[in-house]
Amino acid sequence: MPKQELEVIIATDCGSTTTKAILIEKKGDTYRQTFRGEAPTTVEAPFEDVTRGVLNAITEVEELSGRKLLDGEKIIPNDGKNGADIYVSTSSAGGGLQMMVAGAVKAMTGESAQRCALGAGAIVMDVLASNDGRAGHEKIERIRQLRPDMMLLSGGTDGGTVTHVVELAQFLRAADPKPRLGASYKLPVIYAGNNRAHDKIKEILGDTTALIITENLRPTLERENLMPARHKIHDIFLEHVMQQAPGYPKLMKMVGAPIMPTPAAVGTMTEKFAKANNYNVLAVDIGGATTDVFSVFGGIFNRTVSANLGMSYSVSNVMAEAGLPNIMRWLPFDIEEQDLRNRLKNKMIRPTTIPQTVEDLQIEHAAAREALRLAFDQHKALAVGLKGVQQERSISDAFEQQSSGQSLINVMKLNYIIGSGGILAHSPRRMQSMLMMLDAYQPEGVTRLAVDSIFMMPHLGVLSQISEKAALDVFYHDCLVRLGTCLAPKGPVKKDGEVIMHWEIETPDGKRQSGDLRYGDIVHIPFEAPKAKLTVKPEKGFDMGAGHGRSVEAEIEGGVVGLVLDGRGRPFSLPKDRDKRLACLNKWYRAMDMYPV
Repeated sequence: MPKQELEVIIATDCGSTTTKAILIEKKGDTYRQTFRGEAPTTVEAPFEDVTRGVLNAITEVEELSGRKLLDGEKIIPNDGKNGADIYVSTSSAGGGLQMMVAGAVKAMTGESAQRCALGAGAIVMDVLASNDGRAGHEKIERIRQLRPDMMLLSGGTDGGTVTHVVELAQFLRAADPKPRLGASYKLPVIYAGNNRAHDKIKEILGDTTALIITENLRPTLERENLMPARHKIHDIFLEHVMQQAPGYPKLMKMVGAPIMPTPAAVGTMTEKFAKANNYNVLAVDIGGATTDVFSVFGGIFNRTVSANLGMSYSVSNVMAEAGLPNIMRWLPFDIEEQDLRNRLKNKMIRPTTIPQTVEDLQIEHAAAREALRLAFDQHKALAVGLKGVQQERSISDAFEQQSSGQSLINVMKLNYIIGSGGILAHSPRRMQSMLMMLDAYQPEGVTRLAVDSIFMMPHLGVLSQISEKAALDVFYHDCLVRLGTCLAPKGPVKKDGEVIMHWEIETPDGKRQSGDLRYGDIVHIPFEAPKAKLTVKPEKGFDMGAGHGRSVEAEIEGGVVGLVLDGRGRPFSLPKDRDKRLACLNKWYRAMDMYPV
């Protein structure tokens, strides 16, 4: 379809519980999101047909917009008054895309394979490697148990040794695993390893699996080549996995562009936004069961999924991983451990409830900070430079090696944080979302923050494959709710109340505001203007991005919260003393007007 002809677009995202539809129309030169509808997803019994939920969601859009879009189960072509030019969709229903990956050395090809699968929008169930410490029979048993949708096999640089990767293929053959959704078809296996092993791999796996051979994802130690394998994962997702899911073959006939896994679409949108503005971006989607983290640093895209960190189904695991003291430290009141445990477990068994009191809301916000922090830590561990590159070393070193990759994530160089998911998009006050992200990520220097208003990023990601302009227009105008800008000097611990930075803002109409930031304080300045000029002069020992004590000039943007000056120091930690900690929290929450007093 020619790109310029799009006037009316309908898009859906089939989530595991809800199917969301949005209508996008061209108004003058700009594309805007005009109406939205939602309906329960219908993948499971009694319907077992995803298209029922899709048609229900689109019907709601029809009723709200007064524009007829459906003729039975077909989308009507646009005739000016009714219909749409194109229909696109993403999906994570039916458990999304579940994969198992294997590599010769866990810290090298194993990690590259993991990055490859995560970037394609998959959940990685396990990483097998020759040196993962498991015996052969354990590996075989594990492959049988998990029943992934597909398997990614890699190992060895081109022209290198083939023994390890052949051994992994033999384990796979011995396990003879059945795919998760249709026992009648062969398990898709993508081979993206040493090109010298192609014939051997064909011989071992050719007849028992649906084998696809693609370019090596680690052709040399110094180079990672993830895109060809990622495209193959996407193709197989459509051809194999989607064909087995209830009602998907029907949905695939309705759409005008390939269906994407929801996280892959969010990743695409994050990447397009970062490229268009030349930003380093961090985006997070915190759900009930899982938390996805996306980043683009220096043009390199990474995604991780923390499959057991979430706000309802997985909240017990957040409690276990973070530990109760780490959740309790954010609460501005005293609470018994048992009481806190019960309240969080209640959320797990009643995932659709929302907090009824301010105390309950604060408990949920405390758990969210820890879930965000832990997911970010996992992301930093995987978003790293290539390992095994620097010095000359033998294969035995490589087997023992821990990690030589530097994390790509540098919070001082981070330009933009985008939050999405219930707790960030729907908290009663926007300052709550902003402070939760500041506490969890502790950005340094000058950082802009926004939230995705109604989780539109998946729809826009799949749309951006057809029209980047339409996707970016709607992203700027309707999707992003700009919260504002955070200024956080990095520096050592000081006495509370000591001046650590002088600041001045000048708006386009010439109005000026200025002041001092003191250590241990948060200063909140309501500020809606889309653009302003900022000048900051940190004190000796404090850095705003140009070096210790050096002035910084930057363009900042206001938003529904405004400007937040964070003088708690970086990295900041809460006081150990109970009375002091409660005093600090109450002071900060009051400064941000976080909760009703």
